[in-house]
Amino acid sequence: MDTNWILSHQENRVLTLTLNRPEIRNALSTDFLELLAEHLEQADNATDIGVIVITGNSRFFAAGADLKELQKQTVASATTDRRPQIWRRISLISKPIITAVNGYALGAGFELLLASDIIVAGESARFGLPEITLGLMPGAGGTQRLIRSVGKSLAMQMVLTGEAITAKKAQQVGLISEIYVDDLVLESAQKLALRIANHAPLAVRSAKAALNNAQETHLSVGLQLERQYFVTLAGTEDRLEGINAFFEKRDPQFTGQ
Repeated sequence: MDTNWILSHQENRVLTLTLNRPEIRNALSTDFLELLAEHLEQADNATDIGVIVITGNSRFFAAGADLKELQKQTVASATTDRRPQIWRRISLISKPIITAVNGYALGAGFELLLASDIIVAGESARFGLPEITLGLMPGAGGTQRLIRSVGKSLAMQMVLTGEAITAKKAQQVGLISEIYVDDLVLESAQKLALRIANHAPLAVRSAKAALNNAQETHLSVGLQLERQYFVTLAGTEDRLEGINAFFEKRDPQFTGQ
């Protein structure tokens, strides 16, 4: 495993992770995915990091899974594959993850976007799940997360045809939050990340957890969980600091306590 597969850069409270395997179009092999999970877990435990940005390069974010690995896969090896556990580790990251996309995000690369919290993209971005064209289907959350994001009809169309959609279409259906000129995508994502990272860390984590729970539970259960998070924050120092700063007309100094 080459540690240069992922480039890491921190500025203020924002960590940027750049996928860096251009020779395979950032295809997410098992080792590559595990390295990404390790970076994310380290960032999740770092007190000086508030938000994580993941990006690729100007031509592709990530072009799916490693087909050479899939070519060798059998029913037995698929059953014992460690990738599902790696994907679960990524889904358990408590800090916000923003994905900044230029070019193609396909297959597992698109599933990584779906597992993130906010997606911003350049005008050139394309999103798709082409597994069906290979006699396969999405296997890392693509069918489950996509249908919750864009609804049944478009999710069915994307999965069953394997055809990609444009950034404009993705924004129209609520899949991504912003479209930028290609050259400004990463910078814009980092600015957005900094705005979030400057807020109270416990409040940000709680809000992310409540929003994610909303996709997985009934409304009544989600409301109960939301209230639990709200009550827990009532006992934090940052809540008091935020309110005091508002009345004192100054910027709050949050400590994560």
